[in-house]
Amino acid sequence: MENETQNLIFVLKATANREDQVVDFVVANVQKKGLAVYSIIRPHGLRGYLFLEAESRDAAEAAYQGVPYAKGLLEKNVEFSEIEHMLSQAKAQITIKVADIVEVISGPFKGEQAKVNRIDKTKEEVIVELLEAAIPIPITVSLDSVKTIRRDGEEENE
Repeated sequence: MENETQNLIFVLKATANREDQVVDFVVANVQKKGLAVYSIIRPHGLRGYLFLEAESRDAAEAAYQGVPYAKGLLEKNVEFSEIEHMLSQAKAQITIKVADIVEVISGPFKGEQAKVNRIDKTKEEVIVELLEAAIPIPITVSLDSVKTIRRDGEEENE
């Protein structure tokens, strides 16, 4: 992997609490202009900064030109190893499928089993129906608040 041309990771300064808007505008710019920007990372808990993986500084700069709340690139690039710990949680997240049986592992319904009705990957939420409830009511919980117990189609051994 070392002999491949490596993309550079740039740090884009943005107005705090406006990071999501900056991401949306940058994505639109990249698509409209066909820029060599390959990923945009908005780490949770890190306010005011985004990471752009791009072929060159020029491509990264063109990506945020005219974008409200984008303040500019920091002079120094970052190495992937410096931000890798911010990405590890997202790698194994979307393993849940519709119709899976899950256990709620946090929140007011902790310990309850539920069936997955729908998954909203963009919001990182899952809509479930509690199995033990007398009346099935859809409940929205975050993806990291549930763990899969049984896949759809697998039989439970009793």
